[in-house]
Amino acid sequence: MSSVFSPYKNVMITLYCWNKGQGVGMLLNPEMLRTHADALRQSSDVYWIDLDQPTPEEEALVLEEFFSVHRLTRKEMMTHREAGALPTFPKAEAFADYLFVVANPLSDAFLTDLRESSRFLNEGTSGAVITQLCAVLTDHVLITHHLDRLDAVERLRSFVLSHEEQAGRGPDYLFHLILDAMIDSYAPVLDTLYPKLEAIEDQVLSTPTPTLMQQLVFLKRLVILLRKTMTYEREVLARLSRGDFSQIDSPEIAYYRFVYDHAVRFTELIEGARDMIGDLMQLHLSAASNKMNEVMKVLAIISAVALPMTVVSGVYGMNFEWAPAKELAMVEMFVAGGIALAYFKWRKWI
Repeated sequence: MSSVFSPYKNVMITLYCWNKGQGVGMLLNPEMLRTHADALRQSSDVYWIDLDQPTPEEEALVLEEFFSVHRLTRKEMMTHREAGALPTFPKAEAFADYLFVVANPLSDAFLTDLRESSRFLNEGTSGAVITQLCAVLTDHVLITHHLDRLDAVERLRSFVLSHEEQAGRGPDYLFHLILDAMIDSYAPVLDTLYPKLEAIEDQVLSTPTPTLMQQLVFLKRLVILLRKTMTYEREVLARLSRGDFSQIDSPEIAYYRFVYDHAVRFTELIEGARDMIGDLMQLHLSAASNKMNEVMKVLAIISAVALPMTVVSGVYGMNFEWAPAKELAMVEMFVAGGIALAYFKWRKWI
C-alpha cells in the first residue's frame, strides 16, 4: 500500500492520519485542524498530532479549538515553558473524554553528553538530564506535546513511515511505542555508568583524590534523579498495564506490561548503581584516611629518629668545647638514630 507524505515547513505541528477506508497513512496539512475540525473529530480514522516546540498560538489551535482539554491539563503542559521550571513528574490522570499522561524522557542534550564519555564523567552534563512529554489520548486521537526534540518521538515518526498499517491499531498502540523507546533510552546510560564506576573503584584503591570524590558526588546526584524519575514512570506504567483506563484497549495492555517489565529491570539496575556509588564514597574516605595515616607515620618516625640525635647534640653542644667530645657526640648521634631505626624495623613499623 502506498503512503502520501507531505511535510509542511515552519510549522511545529505534525498531523498524521491513518485512513481506514483507503488503508494508507499520510501527513495532512495542520491547517485542517482549523478548517476541517468537525470532520476530523467525527471521523473514525486514527490521528496523531505532535506539538514539537510549539508556539502558544499552535497550542491554542490544538488544545483549545480542535480538542478542548481541561485547564489543569493545559497548565501542566505549560509549566515547563516557564524559565527555570522543572519538568512535572510522571503521572496518569483520566478525564471525562480523554486520558492525560505526563512522562519524563531523557533529554537529547544529556544523551549527547553521554556519548562523550570523558565529558560525561569529568564535567557533567551541559543541560537538563530529563525533559517533559505530555500526551492526550482518546479513542482515535493521540496528541503529544514537548518543548525539546525527543528521540522517542522521532522513532515513532520513522515507525509509522515504514509500518504504516500498524497505526491502524489505535492511539494507545502508538503511545506505547513512545514509552517503549523512552524507557529503552536508559540502557546506554546504565551501560556507560557501570564501567565508569568500576574504573573509579580501581583508582580509589590506588590514588584517592578530590577529583574522584567530585565525580562520585556528580554520579550520585544523577543516579538519585534517575531513580526518582524511573520510580514514577514505573508507577504510571503499572496503572496503564492494569487496564485502569478505558482509552487503553485490552489487546494493547500486554504491550504496556512489556514496557513495565523493562522499567522494573532498569529500576533495579539503578538501585544497584546507587548502592555501588555509596560504597565507593565510603571506600574513598577510608583510602584517603589510610593515606593520611601513612603520611603521619612517616613524620612520626622522622621525629622519633631525630629526637635522640637532638638530645645528644644539645648536651654536648652546650657543655663541652674540646674537640674529642664533639667527635664522640657525632658518633653517639648516629648510633642513637641507628638504634631507633633498627627498633622500628624489628617491630615492623616501617
